[in-house]
Amino acid sequence: MSKSQYETFGTDGPQERHEQPGASSHQPPGPQPPYEPYGPGTCLHTAETLPSGLYRDTYRPAYEAQAHLVQEPERPRRGVGVTRAPGGPDEEAHDDAPAAEVSGRAARRRRARGMERPESAVRRLLPQALVVAFLAGGTTAFVAQDKAVELTVDGHQRTLHTFADDVRGLLAEEGVRVGAHDMVVPAPDTALAGGDEVAVRYGRPVRLTLDGRRREVWTTAHTVEGALNELGVRAEGAYLSASRSRPIGRAGLDLDVRTERTVTVMADGRSHAIRTNAATVREAVEEAGITLHGQDTTSVPPDSFPRDGQTVTVLRISGTREVREEVIPFRVERVKDPTLFRGAEVVVQSGRPGLRRDTYLLRTVNGVRDKARRVTSEVVRGPRTQIVKVGTKALPRTVSGADGLNWRGLAVCESGGRSHAVDSSGTYGGLYQFDTRTWHSLGGSGRPQDAPAAEQTFRAKKLYKRRGTSPWPHCGVRLHG
Repeated sequence: MSKSQYETFGTDGPQERHEQPGASSHQPPGPQPPYEPYGPGTCLHTAETLPSGLYRDTYRPAYEAQAHLVQEPERPRRGVGVTRAPGGPDEEAHDDAPAAEVSGRAARRRRARGMERPESAVRRLLPQALVVAFLAGGTTAFVAQDKAVELTVDGHQRTLHTFADDVRGLLAEEGVRVGAHDMVVPAPDTALAGGDEVAVRYGRPVRLTLDGRRREVWTTAHTVEGALNELGVRAEGAYLSASRSRPIGRAGLDLDVRTERTVTVMADGRSHAIRTNAATVREAVEEAGITLHGQDTTSVPPDSFPRDGQTVTVLRISGTREVREEVIPFRVERVKDPTLFRGAEVVVQSGRPGLRRDTYLLRTVNGVRDKARRVTSEVVRGPRTQIVKVGTKALPRTVSGADGLNWRGLAVCESGGRSHAVDSSGTYGGLYQFDTRTWHSLGGSGRPQDAPAAEQTFRAKKLYKRRGTSPWPHCGVRLHG
């Protein structure tokens, strides 16, 4: 080498020169510096320097470096150059290898890494590029599925991010449950996109009484006024049981609505047409300025609901009450009696009529007398049933010794031939004017005048057999005439 001394420069300028003993035969001897970081007698700044021109620029790219031949430097003598540091990077070298040889090997390894083929570098970098591309693509797909939508639930609005594909999935994610009476806009099957707006309005039950007719309806409105508009109810001039601004909760409410109607009231010969939202006909009549007195009433029930276009007539009523007593006839009960001859009837219990007391209303309506109307009825005395025994026994045909006599002539003389005849004293009766005692002694029952004519003749024949013509002192001679 042409120069064996080197100057090192730091941040503060030139540093002191150090010399390595024995590095060159023409180096002047001199004292050694005290700085020995790698062991006694070793200094990196005094290592042997190779002549210029033996190596190309080692900082060229790998594809350029491989095109140039590298010449091996001449190995220095053993023991000459930088000695290795104990435990240094070239620990695997021989203990007596010169320092220049160790430094040359390290340089060759660095150059070999720089001379790597381009295709080898591509193969080494390709997996890393694929992983980066996969992660980038997955992130892009993840971001693409995320949608920012605006959800309004019963008036409460919020913006949220979702991965749901449609409205139904969004509601399920947010725990929003909807029923048959709830409204969802757009429809649950509608696909979602970023920026969409979804609205949910819950249904509320309203127990609506509209002009006297009650029904239950559902509405998504939040106030009474909104419900009326949604249901199409004409509320101008109507009576409302709740204010228009009253909110409707999820439990609903009861609402009474009476719309304004036209009602015509006829009273005292005049017509009164009014617009009213009254609940009853009586209220409508009062709104028309008409007062009902005493028994006055209307042509329709006063408590009924007045309909639109209805005509109501006021009836002015005056009248009195009259009490009348009426007879309740008795009934007759006939009972068969086998001990009586056929055709005989005997009254066992005489009937008696009952008595009923009725109260009638005699009134005049608008100056015209009306038909009497019974308003109350009271039974003062109930009727008593009449019981009659009817004979079923067969009549005897003859009475020996009395059949050939003139019984008809005797009957005409005694009673004029009438079987029900009774004398003026009431003691004797029938064809032959029997008294009750004699009649019973002959086997008859009841009164003789109530028995059939054949039985009376039969009893008379039996009496003749007992006493002859003495029972008939004046007419007895007719029997033989």
